[in-house]
Amino acid sequence: MCTFDKDKGPRRLMKKGLTLILVGHINFILGAIVHGSVLRHISKPSQHITTEYTVANIISVTSGLLSIVTGIIAIVVSRNLHVLKLQIGLLTASFLNTLLSASCCTGLILAISVTVAHNGQGLMVGCNDTQVPINARSPITAQCPFDTTRIYDTTLALWVPCTVLAAVEVGLSVWCFIVGLALRGLAPCGNSYIKEQLEEEAECSPHSRRLIGQRMNPDA
Repeated sequence: MCTFDKDKGPRRLMKKGLTLILVGHINFILGAIVHGSVLRHISKPSQHITTEYTVANIISVTSGLLSIVTGIIAIVVSRNLHVLKLQIGLLTASFLNTLLSASCCTGLILAISVTVAHNGQGLMVGCNDTQVPINARSPITAQCPFDTTRIYDTTLALWVPCTVLAAVEVGLSVWCFIVGLALRGLAPCGNSYIKEQLEEEAECSPHSRRLIGQRMNPDA
């Protein structure tokens, strides 16, 4: 990545950007489904749901949106490698998305671990109108504000791919961040010559050549 090539590199950056957009959309949709079908019913202030569920889901949705933005910036940068503002935008967006996606992945792993350890009891908060503890696999019928059918399996089936996608977002964002460093000639990519190549290319752009031609032919 530090040996970013200005011939093949833009196409690779564009592919990474398209992948980020696709992964971000899927992660956003899955997070929205989890929240709409389960978490919005058990995350009310009057109920005692642990915060890892809601926090992990909010971060998942936000991470999906930021991944889409980062992917768009990566695609634009791939077509305009020499633009300083776009390079800085790629560095900033990819860095923030790396942190947010890593937090999302960690939060979802925590939520999955807690859910599995307690047999989904946290998903049934507010449903128990007796003194008997009820979990998602309990045979006791509970009165819930939502359908409890396969809630445990459904939630995990959505959380697991969200975790995997968040990890993919981390990898792609790190790649884009290192490319941004290479474009700026910053450490650990400070020895890259791509920055000088881009500066020379910008100086030899059609607009620059046109100005040079006007100066050489003032009567034209």
